[in-house]
Amino acid sequence: MRRLLPLLPLVLTGSLLAAVPAPASAAPARPIAYTQWDSPAELRSGRLDGTRVTRGTLVQTKAPSGRRKVDGSAYDVGHWLSPWTEPGFALTELIGSWSATTSGDSWVEVSVRGRAAGGGQSSWDVLGRWTSGDEFTRRTSVGGQGDDLADVAVDTWKAARGLTSYQLRVSLARRTGTAAKAVVDTVGAVASRLPAGEVATSKPGVARGVVLDVPRYSQMIHEGHSPQWGGGGEAWCSPTSTSMVLGYYDALPAAADRAWVGSGHQDPWVDHAARMTYDAAYRGTGNWPFNTAYAAPLAGHAFVTRLRSLREAERLVKAGIPVVASVSFGRGELSGAPISATNGHLLVIVGFTQAGDVVVNDPAAPTNAGVRRTYDRGQFESAWLPTSGGLAYVIHDDAHPLPASNGTW
Repeated sequence: MRRLLPLLPLVLTGSLLAAVPAPASAAPARPIAYTQWDSPAELRSGRLDGTRVTRGTLVQTKAPSGRRKVDGSAYDVGHWLSPWTEPGFALTELIGSWSATTSGDSWVEVSVRGRAAGGGQSSWDVLGRWTSGDEFTRRTSVGGQGDDLADVAVDTWKAARGLTSYQLRVSLARRTGTAAKAVVDTVGAVASRLPAGEVATSKPGVARGVVLDVPRYSQMIHEGHSPQWGGGGEAWCSPTSTSMVLGYYDALPAAADRAWVGSGHQDPWVDHAARMTYDAAYRGTGNWPFNTAYAAPLAGHAFVTRLRSLREAERLVKAGIPVVASVSFGRGELSGAPISATNGHLLVIVGFTQAGDVVVNDPAAPTNAGVRRTYDRGQFESAWLPTSGGLAYVIHDDAHPLPASNGTW
């Protein structure tokens, strides 16, 4: 399934940050700040080194800024560096997001470094090396980077003492002597500093009675499929959830792209999503930004963030945007769930009852017909906010724009 995480209220959007003051009687603050570079102007606000911005995307120039060897092959590399970004609090965790496509033997690598209040600066840590396919280079996270102020746990950059600012670096690489090409459309990151402990149940908000028509796919019907990509079943909650949202937008991969799955496989797009999100180092399909990076070119937009409560998820659902959420719970803690307990599981928030309880598509159901479930609002928030920090994939198309920003998007 997926491991859990910790974390987070202040905020920002685009490449700007805006603090949102908490009410005097509010529960412990959950500082979260999502920052994104997407428009030509935002991308040009970064430093270009062997790269250029064209048609709203980031590409390499003919003259590279350097060369690297990966798995014995030489690559021409260019870089883009974001401005130093201050979320307005001492962040303890950061998760990157990107939308990119690669052709031939090319890849994209996203890294981060940070500064502490006392002026100390961390080394660059790799958040992920990404390719659209897997013919040439392995899509992978990178371990063993805990040498100074921060470390990376699969897809999450952690700095226990807190860092006041960060800088992202995007490296674009093509096999030396080839016409391979990496194109980056968007890069972003969610920074957070979350309190520990239980959370108070939020009051129902704007999406009471709204349920989106998201198709229902079970991960369990794929048990034993493609062992080289995780083997289906309980290992595929993340790509199954991502596929449900893509199906909602009519943005599933083309038949030709998933033809490798073969005949006789129900919902073959789930098998394809598992392959296209597989993390070779993690040996699984639950890498959060790998899932949104897969979905972004298909749907149009996708990123990882954290939400402060179900009230923020309601705003997205009201706008027609389902939310993939990461939960963790023990026996008896989520009534009606198809599994008794989990250390980390992805499902899709598709709506809310009139009373404010959560309507989900839970891929852990044994069949597609059993995927739709309703969970108690308080139990759900207790399984979501203290464990993954309200982790969410936000995937949407142009027909469903995001509501006004509140800092988590």
